[in-house]
Amino acid sequence: MNKMNTETLYQHGTLAMLVPGLLAGTLSVADLLKHGDTGIGTLSGLNGELMIIGGVVYQMAADGQIRVVGPKEMVPFANVHYAKQEPTTKLTNVDYAQFQQAALDQIGTENIFAAVTVTGKFTRMHTRAVGEQVSPYPTLAATAEAQQEFNATAIDGQVVGYFSPELYAGVVSPGFHLHFLSSDHVMGGHILDFELESGEIAIQPFQNFDLHLPIDNNDFRREHFNSRQVIADIRKAEH
Repeated sequence: MNKMNTETLYQHGTLAMLVPGLLAGTLSVADLLKHGDTGIGTLSGLNGELMIIGGVVYQMAADGQIRVVGPKEMVPFANVHYAKQEPTTKLTNVDYAQFQQAALDQIGTENIFAAVTVTGKFTRMHTRAVGEQVSPYPTLAATAEAQQEFNATAIDGQVVGYFSPELYAGVVSPGFHLHFLSSDHVMGGHILDFELESGEIAIQPFQNFDLHLPIDNNDFRREHFNSRQVIADIRKAEH
């Protein structure tokens, strides 16, 4: 694959793997960054929320701390792509539902993967981060007990994430999966809700989806997945 291929979304692992508690990291951050400079994910043990901007990986932890992640740290799940300069559209005074509709209108179809980035000023931002889990790992649904939520008002920052088709439910979380990092790096996480005062949105569509699986991981090889339960738990955990 061309190192700077801007037409491909790379994903390590699947969200389905997290549902029964396959939370151990199976790819290093250094290897992840060989496939993109922008994206989202989580660390081993579901330790916080990751946001990747310009090749720098930031962790938003459950204690509210934000730090730069080292190259040897491991991820069980992440998406990355090489950012391409795309036209931006200005949005003003929209809530989260209105934002998602505006983004989907720009994507133009519900049947492709697309990166969504926003830089702007938010009237309100509501995020969450999951605390680090230890082995033997709990199920994804059980990790909700270790989730911390954060709220901020009148905050500047950047949103990075993806729209994924319903067809790939289980491999991904269908719909929008977005993370936030404030401009001053003091607040962030997995987005639950927001109101955007003003900002610029850019959409980067992908014609290729590159899925990388941890085929040498014994827990993954032995697991028997229940697709119906997987999708139900993903919707509960991610939205």
